[in-house]
Amino acid sequence: MPGDRLLGDLRAATRPHHERIERLLGLDGPMALERYGAIIGGFHGFLAAWEPEVRRAMPERLHGWLDARGRAAFAAADLAFLGAPEKAGDEVPNCLPEASLPAAFGSLYVIEGSALGGQVITPWLKRDLGLEPGRGASYFHGHGERTGAMWRDFRQRAVAEVGDDDGRRRAACRAAERTFETLIRHFEPLVS
Repeated sequence: MPGDRLLGDLRAATRPHHERIERLLGLDGPMALERYGAIIGGFHGFLAAWEPEVRRAMPERLHGWLDARGRAAFAAADLAFLGAPEKAGDEVPNCLPEASLPAAFGSLYVIEGSALGGQVITPWLKRDLGLEPGRGASYFHGHGERTGAMWRDFRQRAVAEVGDDDGRRRAACRAAERTFETLIRHFEPLVS
């Protein structure tokens, strides 16, 4: 099935990067509120640069669909709750090796996957730090109960837009890998 091929390729290409960023961020264990604030600040800075970059690579017909998935505002709300300054995102390098639709979907695969993972992290934040959606945990909570449906919608849209062409799938995989690499470089000095 074409969708299985694209999503399988993306999963295989990014597995080592995914494992590396999970170890770097350490979101599955206890952490100090200061470290959590640095992580949210890091995501806000990254998304402040990434969201417009991906939007520019998407055709106008997909702008509304993409805008409805944005998460920078959630990170900004968490920073405001924590009393931490917002990050501009100027220091985040370009994530897309090419400004193409397949590259945009490859990069989006990383961020959409993190939204799904945020559903697991949200209860830990309540348990360990007393944070909840609207009170410091909005970014990881994201779109809440709609997140699973949004993930399924993303997968269907990615398959339809990228198609089954080998070159387009490779472009999506390169962008997904580069997005993870950019996230890792962005977070290393913030949380190490």
